[in-house]
Amino acid sequence: MRNIKLTIEYDGKDFNGWQKQPNKLNIQGELEKVIGEITGEEIDLIGSGRTDAGVHALGQVANFKTNSTMPVEKFPIAINSKIKKSIVIKKAEEVEDDFHSRYHCKRKTYRYIIDNNETPSAIYRHLLYYFPQKLDVEDMTKAAKYFEGEHDFKAFKASGTSSKSSVRTIYEANIFEENGRIIIELTGNGFLYNMVRIIAGTLLEVGLGKIKPEEILDIIKEGKREKAGKTLPPQGLYLVKVEYE
Repeated sequence: MRNIKLTIEYDGKDFNGWQKQPNKLNIQGELEKVIGEITGEEIDLIGSGRTDAGVHALGQVANFKTNSTMPVEKFPIAINSKIKKSIVIKKAEEVEDDFHSRYHCKRKTYRYIIDNNETPSAIYRHLLYYFPQKLDVEDMTKAAKYFEGEHDFKAFKASGTSSKSSVRTIYEANIFEENGRIIIELTGNGFLYNMVRIIAGTLLEVGLGKIKPEEILDIIKEGKREKAGKTLPPQGLYLVKVEYE
């Protein structure tokens, strides 16, 4: 039995998220179906974590066990030839038998893109969040740094969160600006349900002058969801990469 690790890119626009669920188009289910056709086996694909409906990935990671003798480098070609064009296998690797894409994950990087131009994009409208009101990127950058470190992020989680603990560590919180787009990038040891989208919504409030950068620490300490910003829409969110060492 071999253990195959996949690195996957997808456009989440047409999918009801990563997780397999009946009667709803999802990425995990589509991949299991295609890999099953290729190997002739029933496949159990384990993802590094779920992404919600409409959320994208540049580097989602998943693994599955197989008795197939197909050379590992042929898996991306075989899967990509059969899967929907909005899902692409970027890489396949044979890994140790005990490798688990979810449990062994050490760091994840997410990106949220706000289009802050005066006019929206017709082409990229499903790939970013359009917000035309001018934002103070300098204040947003200052505020982002307050999220770094180990904190209880209960003010930044959605009500449906099943995690027992809301303590997480953010290693890096950076903001870049490119062609009128504001890019929020967070790297951490894990993220709560909707945490990145709520942090992005809070930073947007900072950009509007409704929250001062230094107030972020108080919001974290108080732990009240209503003190943080709104949950921004899913189409601006990307899972950039998952790291294991």
